[in-house]
Amino acid sequence: MESFRTLLLPAPAAFDIFHRNALLLAGSCFTEHIGARLAERKFDALVNPFGIVYNPASIADCLERLLAGNRPFESAELFENQGLWHSWAHHGHFSKPNREQTLEGIQTAYHHAAVFLRRTKYLLITLGTADVFRLRSNGRIVANNHKMPGHLFESQRLSVTEITERLGAVLNQIRVLVPDIQVIVSVSPLRHLRAGAVENQRSKAALVLACEALCRDLPYVTYFPAYEILLDDLRDYRFYAADMIHPSEVAIDYIWQFFSEMFFSKDTKALNERIEKVLAGVRHRAFNPDTEAHRAFVRGQLAAMEGLEKEKGLDFGAERGLLGGFDKG
Repeated sequence: MESFRTLLLPAPAAFDIFHRNALLLAGSCFTEHIGARLAERKFDALVNPFGIVYNPASIADCLERLLAGNRPFESAELFENQGLWHSWAHHGHFSKPNREQTLEGIQTAYHHAAVFLRRTKYLLITLGTADVFRLRSNGRIVANNHKMPGHLFESQRLSVTEITERLGAVLNQIRVLVPDIQVIVSVSPLRHLRAGAVENQRSKAALVLACEALCRDLPYVTYFPAYEILLDDLRDYRFYAADMIHPSEVAIDYIWQFFSEMFFSKDTKALNERIEKVLAGVRHRAFNPDTEAHRAFVRGQLAAMEGLEKEKGLDFGAERGLLGGFDKG
């Protein structure tokens, strides 16, 4: 039968990702989608300790600061706009009306991530755009402009060489600290259309070529084709959300399955299936929760959680609390 799509087939990576090994994810909002699925399935994952960061220069800055381990943020690095205190290095998720609250959240995330990096086995970086904004006052590339006036910035597109050199330098430093780390680089399929479709494609092209260079020059770097899966394999607006920019849940699930085939061993996939059955049971909402049948169902779910906790060292404390307060008796 003739195929009416371009099918990408996952090639197994040279390494496997296991639940017990720490995995740090940094980058665009697509990172959040993959990170959420990893965390839900009980992987030891830390997602975006600086919040969503789109451009490679800011991602490199984040990693470099975490690598130092002793460069926490200071109050003087924050600024106020529209009633909120912000950091040029962080997403608006950290911004609060109170300066001290903003700094506290940033500091807590920084210290946790700096320690986490030192035991990280896998680092997943998702690049969103090669277009950056520099502060005219000092030339600094910002991770987020936080709706500050446009005249404060000048825009620039990073070249392939600039991206490769900036990320390559910090990745080599991390490799010294964590000699067995494996790095996965990817380009986010989310389109940045503020400057138009043509400019978005040129930006993405720079990212794709930079990823190629990193994989060629650094043997511990592997490419994950999230961008190509959505643009060339799925290739239809059915797989976008209502804004026609973000990938839909169906598309993200498909890319997740591709990720699983590429990076998970047979045993890891089998464990994921067991975890997913428990998660499906937790999400189930009974029409008649006060029946013996439902209590038996809950006891079965709790027993499954307990078995996975004892056998695999996983933690289902949050899920246990969602089962309506039933015990096993």
